[in-house]
Amino acid sequence: MRFPFTWEMNMLKDKTTWYASWFDTPFYHILYKDRDYVEAETFMSSLTNYLNLPEHGKILDLACGKGRHSVYLNSIGYHVTGVDLSENSIKHAKEFENETLNFNVHNMCKPYKEQFDAVFNLFTSFGYFDKDEDNLNTIKAIKANLNETGFGVIDFMNTEFIIDNLVPEDIKTVEGIDFHQKRYVKDGHIIKDISFTTQGGDFKFQERVRAFTLNDFKTLFEDAGVYLLDVFGDFKLNKFDKKTSPRLIMIFK
Repeated sequence: MRFPFTWEMNMLKDKTTWYASWFDTPFYHILYKDRDYVEAETFMSSLTNYLNLPEHGKILDLACGKGRHSVYLNSIGYHVTGVDLSENSIKHAKEFENETLNFNVHNMCKPYKEQFDAVFNLFTSFGYFDKDEDNLNTIKAIKANLNETGFGVIDFMNTEFIIDNLVPEDIKTVEGIDFHQKRYVKDGHIIKDISFTTQGGDFKFQERVRAFTLNDFKTLFEDAGVYLLDVFGDFKLNKFDKKTSPRLIMIFK
């Protein structure tokens, strides 16, 4: 596979945030191409059953990426809107659109133009922002996009578990590209430095996510005026344990 390097590098210079540039490259999707789709589908089925969403209910998939959760949710009967900041991801996702599945470029710090029976923010798609107020604004936006009976869901990493099990450095080879990954904690963030060389180009990217704990989210929820209803620790919706659970899945309204 060949990549338009000149276009890529010009695009990166135009972006002001790490996530806007990294998520919009083909390399992001190559690195994470082995994500477990069966696990994701099981999670979506369990979650929608738990929430008891209305038949053909409306779901907003916030920071939907290329739309894998959105497509599955639509396949099991829901009317789904997927939104993401990445223009490339949305361009790909639009290939799957139909009358009850739509995708749009949107900044999740701001409310979308409709209200929904549920708003899902999945796979640690939160805590990227450079400004603290944008984290609060995102939860306020989710609240604004919920109808009177709607539920908000944030699926985040369990920070304590991640830090305790952090792999400082490794190399992951995908499609002939050796991705060098270095992980560490700094200034309240979990950081991953990613570097690789391909087709004569050297690339460096960084992922940086706020190390939010459950207590941090409780403070954000209180400030946003939403109420935490339940907390789960994995995609099978088992009870959350801050030491052993891989995920922090929060249901609120």
